[in-house]
Amino acid sequence: MDRMIYTAMTGAKHILEQQANNSHNLANATTTGFRSQVDAFRAVPVISEGLPTRTFVVDSTVGTDFSLGAIQQTGRELDVALQGKGWIAVQKDDGSEAYTRHGSLKLNENGILQTHSGLSVMGDAGPISIPPDVAVTIAKDGTVSSVQIGGQLAAVTVLGRIKLVNPPEDTLVRGDDGLFVQKDGSPAVADAGVTILSGALEGSNVNIADAMVNMISLARQFEMQMKLIQNADTNASKASQILSMA
Repeated sequence: MDRMIYTAMTGAKHILEQQANNSHNLANATTTGFRSQVDAFRAVPVISEGLPTRTFVVDSTVGTDFSLGAIQQTGRELDVALQGKGWIAVQKDDGSEAYTRHGSLKLNENGILQTHSGLSVMGDAGPISIPPDVAVTIAKDGTVSSVQIGGQLAAVTVLGRIKLVNPPEDTLVRGDDGLFVQKDGSPAVADAGVTILSGALEGSNVNIADAMVNMISLARQFEMQMKLIQNADTNASKASQILSMA
């Protein structure tokens, strides 16, 4: 009975946490380049001076589903989608390097190539600067070039190359800002094998149908854990009545 209370109580608590992560996935079902979160339960024994009869449930470290999302053509010159595995390197506000697959890029008021959220896109020699009054093209290997508007089409100027990386997925961890970084904090090495498709964006890899089914399943699991707690309370009351009669 004591063991049942611990298991049911912690199980209900972590089911709520899983429900929150599942709701987060659903909320980002249309977010460009989003990678869904995955959860798993595991049982942990309670270490105490008494007998090792009690266990509680914990939600294992939240993982990430790195499967690819669908490619959607946009025709916008600053939209890029990664083809296959890989990441776009960006510079965070603290100067450190992070990685994203959200390829909707823009230019700020100073002509710096940035993500939709205002983070500077990293190039081979730092952030990439775009001069005014030019048409921008992004090649398959991430090379950013410009053509003077109204000028000769052959007058192409290479402005830089977007840093594309492909570190092992087990070395990446998602931050609170949704960006990925390496666990040891070191910057990843540029990978020439990563390619991009210009004029397109990668959609979220969240499967809405699976997420909805998971939400219903988690709700039923929570009800089951609550019933176990109620049964434990009923059993304790009955046991107290029997002992009081002795």
